[in-house]
Amino acid sequence: MKNLRVTIIQTDIAWEDKTANLQLLQSKIDNIQEPTELVILPEMFNTGFSMQPAPLAETMDGETIQWMKKIAKAKKIILTGSLIIKEGDDYFNRLIWMLPTGEMGIYDKRHRFAFAGEDRQFAAGRKKLIASANGWKINVQVCYDLRFPVWARQMPADNYYDVLIYVASWPEKRIHAWKTLLQARAIENQCYVIGVNRVGKDGNDIYYNGESMIVDPLGEILYNQQDREDVFTTSLDKEHLAQIRNRFPFLKDADNFKIL
Repeated sequence: MKNLRVTIIQTDIAWEDKTANLQLLQSKIDNIQEPTELVILPEMFNTGFSMQPAPLAETMDGETIQWMKKIAKAKKIILTGSLIIKEGDDYFNRLIWMLPTGEMGIYDKRHRFAFAGEDRQFAAGRKKLIASANGWKINVQVCYDLRFPVWARQMPADNYYDVLIYVASWPEKRIHAWKTLLQARAIENQCYVIGVNRVGKDGNDIYYNGESMIVDPLGEILYNQQDREDVFTTSLDKEHLAQIRNRFPFLKDADNFKIL
């Protein structure tokens, strides 16, 4: 049972300034000293959570995708986070799961944040992405998805995932919900949960205080940081996960259902 080394980057994001953000993140990644296999960035890490997709969107061979390929290859890591992608006439808030080989997986945010008008600017995703890293199965989702537990619920057909990741731009005003729901998702799905949020103010004067978290399968908080930038690396314990599931086999009692 191999452990998984993960690094989360809680950072401020320059409003709609790709060059500044990619330079900043490059520096943060270059300065990671500990061995790591997976580096996680916040939602819309290259622009901030903007509802102006037309001037900011990229294609799947655009600047930011190429930057992710370069970083993942040079550092021999998996690199993930979301950005604005255009396909045809649609815009997506798309999470990229970039492998060191240049291969990638994608997940389009399913639940668009109508409160901010995201539903008017972006198309909804329809498919989950259960990725893998070092023998771990990882469910990746984006911000507002956290409020909808059915979309994250463990299902026997998926053979159960081990880690649930949320990349986010979650404001300080509603941070209590963020923290509570991250723990709830860990407990109900008997998995590690990682939430990576940003800090600082955006171009709409909305303040983000971070509160990025790593939660174990019992809901215990292993890491939590607020109100400042931070780069944190840790190891997720596969034996600990297996022991919890064996000792408390709650998943087998869950309801069966289908998402239509």
